[in-house]
Amino acid sequence: MAQLTRRELGLLAAAASLAPGAARADEPPGPVIIAEGGAAEERIEDTRSALDLAINQGCDFIQVDVAPTKDGALVARRNHEISSSTNVASLPQFAERKTEKTVEGEKVAGWFTEDFTLAELKGLACREPLPDLRPQTVRFDDKEPILSLADVLQIARVGCVRTARTIGVCVGMRNTRYFADLDMPIVDRLVAELATEGYVAEAAAIWVQSAQPEALAAFGRVSPIRRMQIVEKGDGGAGSVDAGFAAMATRDGLAKLRGDAEAIAPDQDLLFDPAAALFPAPTTLALDAHAAGLQVFSRTARAQNAFLPPALQRGNAKSKGFQAARGDVDKLMLSLLLNGVDGLATDLPAARVRARAAAIDAIRKRMSKHG
Repeated sequence: MAQLTRRELGLLAAAASLAPGAARADEPPGPVIIAEGGAAEERIEDTRSALDLAINQGCDFIQVDVAPTKDGALVARRNHEISSSTNVASLPQFAERKTEKTVEGEKVAGWFTEDFTLAELKGLACREPLPDLRPQTVRFDDKEPILSLADVLQIARVGCVRTARTIGVCVGMRNTRYFADLDMPIVDRLVAELATEGYVAEAAAIWVQSAQPEALAAFGRVSPIRRMQIVEKGDGGAGSVDAGFAAMATRDGLAKLRGDAEAIAPDQDLLFDPAAALFPAPTTLALDAHAAGLQVFSRTARAQNAFLPPALQRGNAKSKGFQAARGDVDKLMLSLLLNGVDGLATDLPAARVRARAAAIDAIRKRMSKHG
C-alpha cells in the first residue's frame, strides 16, 4: 500500500462521498455510521438503551458480536467470558460455573456463555466492561439484561418504524474455530436464526463480519447475506495470523478475498501510516479495495487516547489518566471520511453523524466552487 498525496486524497473523497453508486438504495448517501455496541460512550454496550440511543442519534447500523448459549441461542456479547461484562461473579448460585478454558491457544478463567442457558443469561445484569476507560457509564451497571440476537434484530426493526429510516444490523462472529470444536458452530446457528427472523436475501439491511476468513466462506456457502472481513494490523512474523492479515491487505490478497466477502473492515493503522510524522498519511488500501470490488468499513474509532494514534493523543503522556483522556477523535473521523471509506464504526454515533454531514457539505461546496 502506497501513500496518497493530499490532492489525491481530496479527489478520492469527492468521488467516494458523492458518486451515485456509493450507497445502496436501502442505505443513506455517503459513508454509513455503524454504532458498535450502540452508543457505548453513553450507555453500557450491547444493551437495549445503548442500541436505542444510537438509533435515535442517527446511526445507520447497530453492531453486536454474538456468542452461543448452552441451549442453542445466540446472545449479544463482545466476549463469551462474561465476568467483566455482567454481575455473574457476584451471584452465589453460579459460583460453581467458574472454570478455566483454553481459547485460541490462551488460558482463560471465568464464566462462559456456552455454559449457560438463554434464560439463565437473561437473568444476569450487564455491567460496564471497561470502567477505567468509560467511567461515565458505570452508573448504569446492573440495570439491564443480556440481549439475544433476536432481541437486537427486533430493536432494529422497531427503530425503523420509530425513525422512518432503514436501520441495519452488523453481526460479528468471534472464536468460530473454538466453538466448532465444542460442536456449537456459530455459522450454522447464525444462518438459521437470521433465516427464522426473515433475513434471507443479499438486499437485507444486514452484514455478517468475522476475522476468520474460513467462517465467512462457510457462511457464504449457505446464505446470500453480505459478508465483511475484519483485517487486523499486527507485527507477527511469517506464518502467523498477523501475516495472514498483511497478505489480505495487498492488491492480490484483496482480489482473492472478493470471492468470500463483499467488504473489508480494516484497522485504522492500515488506512493511515501510523509512523508518519504528520497525520493523516493515508495509504492506498481504500482505493485498492474498491478496485477489487470490495467496500471498506473502518474499525471502531474511539475517543480515548488508548485507542488513538500517537499524533491524535492529547494531554500529558506521563499522567495517571492519560489513557482514558479524550484525544482528537474528531480529526480521526474526518480523516476516515475523507479517505473514501464506505462506512465507519464508532461508539459515539451522534458526533459521527454530525461529522459526516459536515464533511459531505464541505466536499459539495468545494466541488461547486471548482465546477
